[in-house]
Amino acid sequence: MTVIDVHTHMLDQVWLKLLREKGSPRYDVGPITPELEGIYRDGALFMTPMPGHFDYDLRVRDMNAAGVDLAIVSLTCPNVYWGGEAVSLEASRVMNDSMAAGQAAHPDRIRWLASLPWEYPELAVEELGRACQQGAVGVMVLANVAGGHLTEDRFTPIWEAIDRRALPVLVHPTEPPGNAAMDMTKYSMASTVGFMFDTTLAITRMVFDGFWTAFPT
Repeated sequence: MTVIDVHTHMLDQVWLKLLREKGSPRYDVGPITPELEGIYRDGALFMTPMPGHFDYDLRVRDMNAAGVDLAIVSLTCPNVYWGGEAVSLEASRVMNDSMAAGQAAHPDRIRWLASLPWEYPELAVEELGRACQQGAVGVMVLANVAGGHLTEDRFTPIWEAIDRRALPVLVHPTEPPGNAAMDMTKYSMASTVGFMFDTTLAITRMVFDGFWTAFPT
């Protein structure tokens, strides 16, 4: 049986540098320990980059050890939903180029999901086309886009473009809307609790909004 890992993440040092320089005021990259850095959102740690996130050769060695045949890699939150239009597009291109290179280096072991500047639909549609030309096999999106619901009318052009290509989409949790009001920055609750119902909210809205009728493929 072929073992395929569909939920696994890769990063890129240029993307991390962009986040460090352009992520404020909401996002920050700072120390956890003297040897280890983390990504913080509103002062709360929610992501810890590790060496394996940046090294495709190491990833493949770890896949061999774990018995994984194929990894479909994606970016994780905060994805590219920060920094404004130019930064969001640059971050998308950096990550998509990086993952395309990872697939090219390991064509039998790596596939990838495109990241798109969802807040800017025209740019997102253009980047989707470019990413697919580079070999993307699907798309990843966070369960809310900077607080915006996935079924908002402004995202319709992106979903239409994805639907025309019949691409799979990984809906990945992030902190839910109202995170601060619920005081979920404490005790890592934004991820340990909030992630769980962020995807629930997203998919439930899709059901009641008739999403799969509008976008059947």
